[in-house]
Amino acid sequence: MSNAIYVGIDLGGTAIKVGICDQSGKLLHTYEGPTGPRENGEEIAARMEQYVRKLVADTSYSMDQVSGVGAGIPGFLDTATGVVISSPNIPGFKNFPLKDILEAKLQKTVMINNDANVAALGEAWGGAGKGISDLVCYTLGTGVGGGIIIGGKILTGFTGMAGELGHMQLIPDIEAIACGCGHKGCLETVSSATGVIRMAKEAIERGEQTELSMVNDIQAKDVFDAAKAGDETALRIVHRAALYLGKSMAMLSIVVNPQRFILGGGMSKAGDILFQPIYEAYEKYSLPTSRQNVDIVPALLGNDAGVVGAAGLIISS
Repeated sequence: MSNAIYVGIDLGGTAIKVGICDQSGKLLHTYEGPTGPRENGEEIAARMEQYVRKLVADTSYSMDQVSGVGAGIPGFLDTATGVVISSPNIPGFKNFPLKDILEAKLQKTVMINNDANVAALGEAWGGAGKGISDLVCYTLGTGVGGGIIIGGKILTGFTGMAGELGHMQLIPDIEAIACGCGHKGCLETVSSATGVIRMAKEAIERGEQTELSMVNDIQAKDVFDAAKAGDETALRIVHRAALYLGKSMAMLSIVVNPQRFILGGGMSKAGDILFQPIYEAYEKYSLPTSRQNVDIVPALLGNDAGVVGAAGLIISS
């Protein structure tokens, strides 16, 4: 099909973003609308169709040029059948056959995958991993999300759980705290924005001398800013978060041997104060042959990664 385009849908709890990409992964047009009543899966699917059709109609393209539609969905999925088993923020998506319903509505091939995997594919196709076939993408936000791309394709694993990087249990028992997943010592308990904030509050409660004690409603950015200014407590917190990120990368290097690690999410904007200690830990704990010519870089696409990666589900299939 000449002038083929690929449509991606990034489903969030409050908004649905849709976009058109060309064959090179360039994002050409986007549209965003409200998710609507989250308890109603049929209504959300109808909105997804509505937004895709509006997006295409508002451009010079036609639906005939759409080669397929991909969707990034938060939650647990059966990607082979296109069924959303459950989604924590969308109760209407319970054993919901989203792929079949969207294909019937749009008369196009539809593919779905986990939103974190899709964001990784977006960076691989049109972002910081462009031209690289083997990479791992971390999303450092409220938790630690992740996606693994091997041979240009998302690694999903037997039950679709591959890439749950935040739940690697790396923290020693003596330091471990409970994670939302029910286990203790998960990476995201220390290396997420939530973890950084928690460690800062605990330091203040212990009476440590830190400028963070003067900050109301501490955010992760406050901790990184204080670290950049030389605050010893903030530096220790940042280095602890970085240590376990670097260790996790060292483990992944001998399992999937990626060429690049990409860090996205709000924390990735911290710059060298975070990236330098991550690389130092990675270098310390990885095998020389597994880290040769491997780099650690920030993500490029920001909030567009999900919609680009969703479109990329079609071209990478």
